[in-house]
Amino acid sequence: MRIIIIGGGAAGASCATRLRRLNEDAEIIIIERTGEVSIANCGLPYYISDVIPNRDSILVSTPQKFKSWFNIDVRLETEVIEINKEEKFVLTNSNEKLNYDYLVLANGASPIVPNFAGLNKDKTFVVRTLSDADKIKNHIRNNSVKKVAVIGGGFIGIEIAENLIEMGLDTTLIELNNQILAPVDFEIAKIAQDEMIKKGVNLILSDGVQKFSENQIVLNSNNAIDYDLCILAIGVKPETDLARKAGLETNRGIIVDEYLKTSNEFIYAAGDNIEAKDFVSGQNTLLPLAGPANRQGRIVADNICGFNSTYKNTQGTSVVKIFDLTVASSGNNEKQLKQKEIPYWKTYVYGRSHAGYYPHSDMILYKLLFANDGKILGIQGIGESGVEKRVDVIATIMRNNGTVQDMIDAELCYAPPYSSAKDPVNILGMSADNILKGLVKPAYFEDLEDAVVIDVRPNMIYKMGTIDGAINIPIAEIRKRLDEIPRDKKVILSCNTGYTSYCASRILAQKGFNNVYSFMGGYELYKEFVNYNVKSNLT
Repeated sequence: MRIIIIGGGAAGASCATRLRRLNEDAEIIIIERTGEVSIANCGLPYYISDVIPNRDSILVSTPQKFKSWFNIDVRLETEVIEINKEEKFVLTNSNEKLNYDYLVLANGASPIVPNFAGLNKDKTFVVRTLSDADKIKNHIRNNSVKKVAVIGGGFIGIEIAENLIEMGLDTTLIELNNQILAPVDFEIAKIAQDEMIKKGVNLILSDGVQKFSENQIVLNSNNAIDYDLCILAIGVKPETDLARKAGLETNRGIIVDEYLKTSNEFIYAAGDNIEAKDFVSGQNTLLPLAGPANRQGRIVADNICGFNSTYKNTQGTSVVKIFDLTVASSGNNEKQLKQKEIPYWKTYVYGRSHAGYYPHSDMILYKLLFANDGKILGIQGIGESGVEKRVDVIATIMRNNGTVQDMIDAELCYAPPYSSAKDPVNILGMSADNILKGLVKPAYFEDLEDAVVIDVRPNMIYKMGTIDGAINIPIAEIRKRLDEIPRDKKVILSCNTGYTSYCASRILAQKGFNNVYSFMGGYELYKEFVNYNVKSNLT
């Protein structure tokens, strides 16, 4: 049996090595059009800045290792230019005809490079291969680069910008949308944006590239940015041309079934070039992530060898470092749920990385999205440490079709240096459960207009800053001041992060108030929305 794999990245390499472990006698050929196979693409931004100083560290494997360990034939700088699915052969750019029993399309995705007017290819680069990273390093080293423009505010763009700043370069990041990091919602992205600005990134949002000149990038706003080097990190486009020309079913990506089989029974596809089903909505989506690509490659190998493995949809679980902060998410964000018309609830919780009384405890903001039946639809978090740990736990609960009750029931490690007796995962579940049981009515930033806002913190803290227009009735006095709280208007209670206002709302609910809401995330979250231009009562 001969299996030809087009593409030697995460999906292709994973598929090839799994095939060999399952079938010692199969002939396995990887055809890779670049000069690299099985590299750590996600480490490239850190290699550019020498955070990862050793080039060989980026090489996960080599053609020699594939041959000596796995007896796999890796053919670099070879491109498949045609697939004949009827006669089951591929044709390479050297006019070699190779027959196959099974074909695996794992050729991934290519960087998007718009046809910008005046684009100078000698000083404009993408970051997809180790060769790309080498070119950027050499250009910086040999051309006295001082000013760098990064176009695109996704994972790669942000990581590149951070590493350029760490190298001491004047760095501008340009993003067409009104926020960076499309997988998360505005309030999470806003904190990340503040961190980037604080660390020296010139961040430009809601503006795109109009054209290039020799030393400037002219934006749609007609503002001009000086640059010595430009890195395009706009995104990637699935490689579908081969599949489409071969008559396979394609849309934005290659269409596959749950076994990752294409519309042809002898051709599979895996990695960044396929459309996978979204875990929350069940709709086809594009999610170019290394973890899913590796798992998909393994699943294809299983199915070729008769093990009938299925791919159980993509959650989009991801994490990115932004200087001193970590941003992580899984599932759908609020924008996606609205677009798909999926009903949802949301809550915000500020949790600590470990017990607050133990030194160096960090505050982390979490946003949980969930359905009426308690199904978890999405989780986002941002903070200094412990963020990805909690997001991973919740992502695992989601994967097993768990609910917010399972978050409450989760029995997680606890010792003061690591967590609290009630882990943020538990507290998020409790907050969501309170909403679903009607024990608290949640209010958000968009609800503040035309509401009576009562700050229930102590007067001394209230005077340090509060929500615009809020009056102060501390929780310790609230039972004695019920007559000051209107019963005919919407009342939103606010505190620092949401817990005190929740407690106050329970008092009022049991005193007959049915118009009282708790502001989720409290004043800390409010400050993010209003960019710290908040009212102070210190006069």
